[in-house]
Amino acid sequence: MGLHHNSGYVAIVLHAHLPYVRHPETTKCLEELWLMEAITETYIPLLEMLQGLLRDDIDFRITMSITPTLASMLSDEFLQMRYVGHVDQLLELAEKEVNRTRWQPKLQAIALMYRNQFQRARQVFDTYHHRLLDGFNEVEATGKLEIMASAATHGYLPLLFVDKKAVEAQIAVGVEAYRYAFGKDPEGFWLPECGFTPGIDDILAAHGIRYFLTDTHGILHAEPRPETSVYSPIYSAANVAAFGRDWESSKQVWSATEGYPGDYCYRDFYRDIGFDADYQYIKTYLVNGIRGFTGIKYHRITGPSDHKELYDPAMAQKKAAEHAGNFMFNRKLQIQYLATQMNRPPLIVAPYDAELFGHWWYEGPQWLDYLLRKCAHDQNTFTLITPREYLERHPSAPVGMPSESSWGNGGYHEVWLDGSNDWIYRHLHKAAQRMVKMANQYQNAQGTLERALNQAARELFLAQASDWAFIMKTGTLVEYARRRTQDHILNFTELFGQITANHLDETWLNGLEARHNIFPWLDFRVFAGDLKQPATKASWLSRAGTR
Repeated sequence: MGLHHNSGYVAIVLHAHLPYVRHPETTKCLEELWLMEAITETYIPLLEMLQGLLRDDIDFRITMSITPTLASMLSDEFLQMRYVGHVDQLLELAEKEVNRTRWQPKLQAIALMYRNQFQRARQVFDTYHHRLLDGFNEVEATGKLEIMASAATHGYLPLLFVDKKAVEAQIAVGVEAYRYAFGKDPEGFWLPECGFTPGIDDILAAHGIRYFLTDTHGILHAEPRPETSVYSPIYSAANVAAFGRDWESSKQVWSATEGYPGDYCYRDFYRDIGFDADYQYIKTYLVNGIRGFTGIKYHRITGPSDHKELYDPAMAQKKAAEHAGNFMFNRKLQIQYLATQMNRPPLIVAPYDAELFGHWWYEGPQWLDYLLRKCAHDQNTFTLITPREYLERHPSAPVGMPSESSWGNGGYHEVWLDGSNDWIYRHLHKAAQRMVKMANQYQNAQGTLERALNQAARELFLAQASDWAFIMKTGTLVEYARRRTQDHILNFTELFGQITANHLDETWLNGLEARHNIFPWLDFRVFAGDLKQPATKASWLSRAGTR
């Protein structure tokens, strides 16, 4: 345990998630780049940063969710080999860039920076025998990192609650996937998109989950309203602690207008040689010859216009240190003030998408590194903590039921339920209904029938991913999101027809299993399972204590 500064606590939470994208039927797939870029730009830099802190004996705490879809992709040998090919090609391009810019010293310094980054990425990937999860497991074993579980395929749970069994299955399989990836039971659970509706807490409790996170208003509008606002967790009737997001610390980091990543010194994400370079020179490094991002970017944000100055890594590094100091200073002031208003040490929970760090905000891992080091050495107002550790130190908390909420735009469900994507739900609900029916009807299935039922469950899970509705709403790669939803629903419907007609096409099933192979251990009977009873109200009150 590190120094215990009594004024308060800060919990930094990173949500690492990508949808399940795996296309062995193609030689190169644009959407698989999401994973390739995130490995190079986010997961490896974060892992290197955490290893550096351990090496320097820095006392830090950080919490991460690694979703089952991401953990599955990071464990998949086919995708691991795809990544090796990807990073080798990046290295080849970086080498060409070092040569091409040899008469332009400022440009070449940046090209050398990328070559160095890609070499390190390849090295780290090899060090862990292509299994990055082993790296995060290694850090977690020190007690300084806490890894949370999440729902099977990041289904948006409040809108799946039409059929409670669909939500139970998303959570049960999420917990099981965590056991497979990390070899133990999870205590914390990241609700996809922080989407909560009363009743989800009962299901979490039945699976041994001790806490989850909600957005700010999930706690502010709780029933009854807690006097401690979002600066303390609350216990729901199911005896599960809900932590609320602190709006102020969140906005400072992710806001496009007020947040640090928009600073003019930082690297510009959108200006990439995939668009700028001569087409004949770059086309080999583009997916299907279509201009797009390569990850090599030479300019800084500079200002709101199209005019961009060259990126200056030293200037950006200095700015990251400055912003880390500013964030720490603001948390100190916030905690000093809150401590005078509360009868318990205040807790500030600051959750972010992990992919912001390194991918969207190139200097993000550097900022985080400075922040964790500064918190350890340059202040004694607050202690960095994980939610689990906080509950161990402060087992009693106010009681209340969080309100229906999400961290999406508008704070409720409108991102995942609007004119662009509402058509998906009648299909998802019908498929869930059919899956529950089959799970009860074919309890004793074996052989090919059991395989078909397991695959039907996989197809339903993959269709339920919140990512597809989100993409349709935001208008990026809409065709892909529509196709994924339709394909999985059609596959499910075909399987349902074959199973109920007792006429299985095993050749077709083999192909489906090879392509959509998430959760090879999946048992379709999860859709039939009855949950244990959640905690009684009496035990809730005794555990939660008083205000």
